[in-house]
Amino acid sequence: QVQLVESGGGLVQAGDSLRLSCVASGRTFSSYALGWFRQAPGKGRELVAGITRGGANTYYADSVKGRFTISRANAKNTVYLQLSSLKPEDTALYYCAASRFLIISTSVDDYAYWGQGTQVTVSS
Repeated sequence: QVQLVESGGGLVQAGDSLRLSCVASGRTFSSYALGWFRQAPGKGRELVAGITRGGANTYYADSVKGRFTISRANAKNTVYLQLSSLKPEDTALYYCAASRFLIISTSVDDYAYWGQGTQVTVSS
């Protein structure tokens, strides 16, 4: 069982930056691939960034490439998402999620554990 708690969201202006954090409980954090998903009102949940167990491989959605950076600190049971050059279309509820898969999956069904989400709102 893994419990995930996100933090770091907020209301910012276009062009600003934020860093989201997700802290996990349990001793097996390094056994999970991790993903940051987001869900805007009326839309489905999409993977914006993912990272493998050891951090060697990452994935980014095309819409955030070059602007978002995912990283993890296994010793701290924490995964981060650095958001830069934010746009109004980045407004969403951001979730971190953990998967037992070796690869980074874009499917929500492959993630067994989810946090409660942290809201990011970008004004123009």
